[in-house]
Amino acid sequence: MPLTSIDVFAGRSPEAKRALLQAVHDAMVEALRIPDHDRKYRLREYGPDELWMPPGKSDRYTIVEVSLFPGRSLEAKRRLYQALVRNLGALGTPADDVLVVLHEPPMENWGVRGGVPASEVDLGFEIRV
Repeated sequence: MPLTSIDVFAGRSPEAKRALLQAVHDAMVEALRIPDHDRKYRLREYGPDELWMPPGKSDRYTIVEVSLFPGRSLEAKRRLYQALVRNLGALGTPADDVLVVLHEPPMENWGVRGGVPASEVDLGFEIRV
């Protein structure tokens, strides 16, 4: 049940935005083995005065922040980083222009399924991958 935010510079077409969302989702399904129907993504666009980037980065600079249940292995996280770089690269984003940050709040800090702590429900999928 990851919650993912994707930050980019404004100016992409609706088709390019959909492709970007799909590329990130495909990486999550592949690397973290989340169910395909688990889609909680926010695409946020910024103007040139609203997002500063490190020197030497392109206008394709992309920040992917994922809040997810704790428990994924370091190997699963590596797979995610690599899949994101590969999938975004296929859309024209240089590998060095992808920044990924994972946040893993404890499961009792997630209110799901009508306000129940995630630590108290059967999620229906494996977290320890």
